[in-house]
Amino acid sequence: MSTGLAVRKNGNPYTPKYVAAINYGKCIGCGRCFKVCGEGVFTLVDRADLGIENDDYEDEGAMVMALKDDGNCIGCSACARVCPKGCHTYTS
Repeated sequence: MSTGLAVRKNGNPYTPKYVAAINYGKCIGCGRCFKVCGEGVFTLVDRADLGIENDDYEDEGAMVMALKDDGNCIGCSACARVCPKGCHTYTS
């Protein structure tokens, strides 16, 4: 049995992986991470508000996920499991 930083209900330890960043170049703004996260970590913002101009999105209103409050992250990695583009970076 390894030593984790947290313990599951069954007593097995695990190391939480907290979201640290989003790669805006990969993010398609699908909102899956926003929907799966019950902790309010993510928000949807306009790509232009982040200064993203040199990508393939032609729509002026194209959106992308951003971190709203990464301090709320509980390390469950649910966002990683639902993201089709693997755009999240994590830290232990």
